[in-house]
Amino acid sequence: MTCAECHRELDERSNFCSYCGARVRPMFSHRRLMRSATDSKIAGVCGGLAEYLGVDSTIVRLFWAVLAVVPGGIVGGIVAYLVAWVIMPKAPAPVSAPIEARPTPAG
Repeated sequence: MTCAECHRELDERSNFCSYCGARVRPMFSHRRLMRSATDSKIAGVCGGLAEYLGVDSTIVRLFWAVLAVVPGGIVGGIVAYLVAWVIMPKAPAPVSAPIEARPTPAG
């Protein structure tokens, strides 16, 4: 693998260039389909699917609702959601920034 900034050869497992410090982007990213921890209405299935596909979660929810309303699709839509809920792992919760110490009012 070659650094995009300084064009030196790097180890395939490197995240940063050891010469110039630039972030090295892998040839392909390893994405996992996971239930969303931040964008969930029921179980995070639609939010996780939207994150994986790179689309808005509202579009995925509308598509799933249409699938559930179509005659004969309601059983398929509900069963598919329940199966996805059970099979898809829950994404880890994002790490929040620490709360800064606030000065107490003098008095």
